[in-house]
Amino acid sequence: MFSQDFLKKRVLIFGANGMLGQRTIHLFSQGGTYEILASSSEPEPFFSGIDYKQVDFTQRDEVKNCILNFYPDVIINAAAYTNVDKAETDRELCWKVNVKGLEFITEAARVVDCHIIHISTDYVFDGSKGPYSEIDKPNPFGYYARTKLASENALKLGGTPFTILRTNVLYGIIKTGRADFVRWVVDSIRQSKPIRIVTDQINNPTFLDDLAAAVQSVIEKKKVGLYHIGGREFLSRYDFTLRIADFFNLDKSLITPIVTKELNQPAPRPLKSGLITIKAESEFGFKPHSIEESFQKMKEELNL
Repeated sequence: MFSQDFLKKRVLIFGANGMLGQRTIHLFSQGGTYEILASSSEPEPFFSGIDYKQVDFTQRDEVKNCILNFYPDVIINAAAYTNVDKAETDRELCWKVNVKGLEFITEAARVVDCHIIHISTDYVFDGSKGPYSEIDKPNPFGYYARTKLASENALKLGGTPFTILRTNVLYGIIKTGRADFVRWVVDSIRQSKPIRIVTDQINNPTFLDDLAAAVQSVIEKKKVGLYHIGGREFLSRYDFTLRIADFFNLDKSLITPIVTKELNQPAPRPLKSGLITIKAESEFGFKPHSIEESFQKMKEELNL
């Protein structure tokens, strides 16, 4: 008779200290369904109660040994170089993390025959005619965006079962590390700091809990291929900020509308973007929270 531990799915999470990594661990550690190994580049984890291993994602041997020693059923790759502007000059490191790191994963994953779930982005599109479905042709602007499309292509050639989840504008319940957009808006205005928000970037912001739930559904229903994950509503970053201000009773006079070109950012941004989620909804029951529902969960867990 098999022990209960033997029946658990073994899940290895790269990028565990990041926003999605933390929230995925929060979800997956409930119910005892999974045996989890968390990994990130930092010496210490941002959470407790989960096995953790520090791994330099740019080093083939470290990535390979982590995978072969744990022998996972599923690898969730939430690790990424995400500084869009800095990527324009820090190209070598961006490529090593976003593309080579994933190639190292696929090399070892072939040996253990595991499923790779890779997180990608709406930045693979140019933002000229969004929202986008899975059949729309990518056309990335900027170096970060090109590395993310290259990572998708590397995975498709990697010889392992894979799922790519593209998402956009992540926000949610993060207790350690850099604040998400919602927390930044709330903290800034409560400290009476004026903020400038663009009116010409359109997305459907993605609640972290919804993305983590999508990852879990992919594992449980053994879905492979490409899926878009996002929120219910398409709106500008400025309108999203006004919704934040309304919900948390913030002073909207501190919010100034601007357009993207006023920021003079080194990397271009897709403007009319967002991701159509019908495929995920129909194939594995993806059902995102409303914006106000997500804010309520944030308010309760973070005491905002």
